[in-house]
Amino acid sequence: MQTSATTPLETRGLSGRRRAWHLAMRAVMYLSAAITCALALGLIGYILWRGVPGLSWEFLTTQESILKGTDGILPAIQNTIYVILVTLVIVLPLGVGSAVYLTEYATNRRLTEAIEFATETLAGIPSILYALVGMLVFCQFCNLGTTLLAGSLTLVIMTLPTIIRTTQESLKAVPAGYREGAAGLGAGRWHMIRTIVLPCALDGIVTGCILAVGRIVGESAVLIFTAGMSTSMQNFFGNGGFVKSSGATLTVALYVYAKERYKYDNAFSVAVVLLVLTLLINLAAKAAGKRAKRKEER
Repeated sequence: MQTSATTPLETRGLSGRRRAWHLAMRAVMYLSAAITCALALGLIGYILWRGVPGLSWEFLTTQESILKGTDGILPAIQNTIYVILVTLVIVLPLGVGSAVYLTEYATNRRLTEAIEFATETLAGIPSILYALVGMLVFCQFCNLGTTLLAGSLTLVIMTLPTIIRTTQESLKAVPAGYREGAAGLGAGRWHMIRTIVLPCALDGIVTGCILAVGRIVGESAVLIFTAGMSTSMQNFFGNGGFVKSSGATLTVALYVYAKERYKYDNAFSVAVVLLVLTLLINLAAKAAGKRAKRKEER
């Protein structure tokens, strides 16, 4: 069968029917991608259109006060950054370390498969169940009360399966020849993992970190049950410090403005701040990953 020089390379040699099917599926794929991008851009554009006019320096740098008539979200921004930092400091070493052990050290195949199945199951559990467990375990049993620390520990449990699975898949994607070459040169297992395997899997680890941050920033049910809904400034360095501080994060503040007080303009302004904060964290994570990768290559 003769083919024209203008025929796409991937459809050459195919029958007319199969070529038509291929082109139709390709058109459907492009159409689906275009619809998805349009929906995302439309959603972001609508949030910016509704929220940007309500943003002001006073709104970002003050706290809510009935007496002064102000609606500031500085405490919510402060609490959100605190929850993100505490959660990542705990979950990243646990998640990456667990993935390294399961991939590089564990020898019991059945136990490894059971743990992988458990992490996949935990990753799909609704967040409200984590909220109830966190309230019972950290707030009541551990006597932490309704605090940001209890909320952060609950988020650690919730995001740990995501970190483990993404890191594990990245480690498995590293070619076995790299490990064999390092072993042939006399490198120990930990030295090989630290200098070869982990740098090669760094992109996947950063991706897992970004997914975890996205889930932390967007979570509200867990924090309502475990961290509280206070909109006042917290003193993290006195009067109980990090352990006894409680308050609402940006997502909880958005819920309060939209569902409790019906201040939709303020809710959209909080949504704009969430979008910007998520974007900045993702860009920072990618930049840190690229910098670490370049440092390892040198």
